[in-house]
Amino acid sequence: MHVDEMFVESMRTPLGIDVRQPAFSWSFGAAQQRAQLQTAYRILVADGEDKLRQGQGLLWDSGKCSSRNNAHVPYQGPPLQSRLRYYWQVQVWDRQGQMTESAVSWWEMGLLDEKDWGARWIAAYESEPDGKPALPLFRREFHLDKPVSSARVYICGLGQYELRLNARKVGDRVLEPGWTNYDKTCLYCVYDVTEELSEGGNAIGVMLGNGFFNVTGGRYSKFKRSFGTPRCLVQLEITHTDGTLTQIVSDSGWSAAPGPITFSCIYGGEDYDARRTPKGWDRYEGAAGDAWRPAREVNAPAGQLKAQAFPPLQVKETLRPVQISEPAPGVFVADFGQNFSGWVQIRVKGPEGAPIAMSPAELLKESGTVNQKWTGSPTKFTYVLNGNREDEVWSPRFSYTGFRYLQIEGAVPADKAVDGQDVPVLLAIEGQMIYPDMPIHGHFACSHPLLNRTHEIINRAMLSNMKSIFTDCPHREKLGWLEQVHLMGPSLAYNYDVERLLVKTMEDIRDAQLPNGMVPTTAPEYVVFSEQWRCFRDSVSWGAAYILTGWNLLHLYGNRRVLIEHYETMKAYIEYVKSNSDELIVREGLGDWYDAGSNPPGFVQNTPVAHTETAMFYHIADVFAQIAALLHQDDDAAAYAKLREKIKRAFNAAFWDCEKEQYASGSQSSNAMPLVLGLTDPSSREKVLSHIIEDIERHGYHTTAGDVGHRFVLLALAEYGRSDIVYAMSRQTDHPSYGYQIVHGATTLTEAWDGPTVGKSQNHFMLGHVEEWFYRDLAGIRYRIDPVDESCKLVVKPAIVNGLDEASADCRLPAGQAKVAWKRHEHGRLTLDITVPVNCTAEIYVPSESLDTVLESGRPIKEVASVQVLRTENRHYIVIEAGSGSYRFESRQCRA
Repeated sequence: MHVDEMFVESMRTPLGIDVRQPAFSWSFGAAQQRAQLQTAYRILVADGEDKLRQGQGLLWDSGKCSSRNNAHVPYQGPPLQSRLRYYWQVQVWDRQGQMTESAVSWWEMGLLDEKDWGARWIAAYESEPDGKPALPLFRREFHLDKPVSSARVYICGLGQYELRLNARKVGDRVLEPGWTNYDKTCLYCVYDVTEELSEGGNAIGVMLGNGFFNVTGGRYSKFKRSFGTPRCLVQLEITHTDGTLTQIVSDSGWSAAPGPITFSCIYGGEDYDARRTPKGWDRYEGAAGDAWRPAREVNAPAGQLKAQAFPPLQVKETLRPVQISEPAPGVFVADFGQNFSGWVQIRVKGPEGAPIAMSPAELLKESGTVNQKWTGSPTKFTYVLNGNREDEVWSPRFSYTGFRYLQIEGAVPADKAVDGQDVPVLLAIEGQMIYPDMPIHGHFACSHPLLNRTHEIINRAMLSNMKSIFTDCPHREKLGWLEQVHLMGPSLAYNYDVERLLVKTMEDIRDAQLPNGMVPTTAPEYVVFSEQWRCFRDSVSWGAAYILTGWNLLHLYGNRRVLIEHYETMKAYIEYVKSNSDELIVREGLGDWYDAGSNPPGFVQNTPVAHTETAMFYHIADVFAQIAALLHQDDDAAAYAKLREKIKRAFNAAFWDCEKEQYASGSQSSNAMPLVLGLTDPSSREKVLSHIIEDIERHGYHTTAGDVGHRFVLLALAEYGRSDIVYAMSRQTDHPSYGYQIVHGATTLTEAWDGPTVGKSQNHFMLGHVEEWFYRDLAGIRYRIDPVDESCKLVVKPAIVNGLDEASADCRLPAGQAKVAWKRHEHGRLTLDITVPVNCTAEIYVPSESLDTVLESGRPIKEVASVQVLRTENRHYIVIEAGSGSYRFESRQCRA
């Protein structure tokens, strides 16, 4: 048994932690011996690596703790200090009592107190003057007369910034810092810049963008609002080899000048005039001219400074055009073959002052030019050449969008250039896809190409809408609509390490919560909908994300602290819903948004709003009662358990039809939600399920459910052993279905079921609930952290559906990597390959009619000592308990 990865606050060797009691986690590599688990751990912390290795002068020694917990163990030593690097190591004991020691890892603290900041907020002007001036540049030269041992920059640039040292961009992050409610929270970032500095002259530069901090309009924007003019706070701290310190801080001693970005809007695009770039502005002794003025010291924004603690955004993928057309003379359209979110990078050559206009879109008009009807118009990016007759390379800094096509005017592709033609030549163009630098946690594949393609388009939509928040779309809105976070949360977690983004979502919700306890439908709440459209602001199926995301963080990652930190505000939300209900029936909200029916997609058609909203109210009351019990809030646990039962009675009195034995309108969502959430009496469950199946069959194996209900339809079918119905639905190619989108050209999941033909956004992940079924049911990986014994529980229960020959998935659990692959062979033989991580126990459902037909690694299952046969279930599964290790089960008489 050996420790594989080590995490502090769920990050590897993080810089700038400002949590005063950070949490430790570790995972395990594969072990040679089966059924291996951790029986105890010991965490050692020191403020020097040598101290830790020698075991002397330790800052904290947890002592040997008998526990299987390997996730989110809190530091409990003396107070940690700003800026310091701490080293840590974990010792683990296996079930034989043998101790294994991890490698040494480290983390570094950020600035914990306000007094740690010597820097002042600076801006080019106190209030934005008329005429929307160019975005500012800031610079400061300094001289170092000693060698550098280490250096850190602590920076908050609002709305966004690019940091430069000695004529080079620092790092590869983009669109920093993350978006927040700047009246509540402002995020600062930390960079190790040791290698960027040298003895002698140096220069530091900052380029500022508007971001969501200063949305001024001028082109398309979802809303127009400013938290203030762009400003920054910069603190460069240098430790020399002799131990002395040098500090360079932003203040009025810095210089400011208008920069080359003449327009920038987080929605509407960006304009860059390369002629306006001050020569050598970010070099030592490089900048000169009358444009430079002393920077102004300005007031700090209202929000509290907090270290950014989630994966930074980067350019993660590049795409080349699959073709470039010319639908009109001098108008060129590049097709990247894939819808994505990000920007383009161009390499051009041409005369000084020549402008190149670039208009992005997801769809084309019949003329072949771009169609921005559904993504916001006008949106464009413009580059004006400096004309130095050398290749010029440019990409935006502070505005991104979602697109597949790019219309280019003012430049000619190199293969169409004519000698003597005095217009810019487009030498190269590439699309740059932006998403967080986070580990990929899972993979899925099966023998049906349409299901694999569905998995792909859902993942492209998820990646496209992961920035510093989970956006609904990467163009028209860019807002953090909350329903998708809890409904698609498991799907996201199967594929990617989204823990830190989910934690930020919880913090964004807390910042957005109203004094009366209401949780708005979006967080950060940049757009406040009017009272006339209150349903777009106040809907339980959206606000429920506050409680359910916290619950997911506990069960998916073992993060208990987030429940403690948000307990009172989560409770306040449930009290708000209760007080605004009509005798515990929630009458208003968005309900099963974007369901499928005879009307265009949008407002719910099939299921009463009150049904969906009240069912979700029951759900969060149920979950919160369990949270209260877990946190030993016994009075609350009892009170909310009673509330849960009262809501259940009210719900059934309002929506249960005794004669028809169905709920409300009898739609798929109407019956599926109460069946899955526990609102249905046990004696009626089979009948309710039959109504769901009958309705699906009546619609030709199509869903009628929308954004909220579709997940519960799939869960209901899978939980009651009818994954065959889900499989049949997933293979349809007419409306409404995933296949319909694919055969009509979708390369990302669309907003509406018939998105490619009806329009709307072509890049939404809100309807991607089948992704959870791919992992959880078709491959059969179900896992959760048990908060009682703090161990990872894995259930492997694959759905062996007729017509599918094989399926496989792997997923990174907190303990390590889990893998499942099943395959049909000739003569009804089935193999099931499973890898169970160390420190994890699995309950495995082997498809078989008889125990006598089951082999493990070629031996009869009865002879394998490392597994335990628990029971036979419905003459369909042999249920086996196994510890860590790799297993190959074989069933010779598998019945689908």
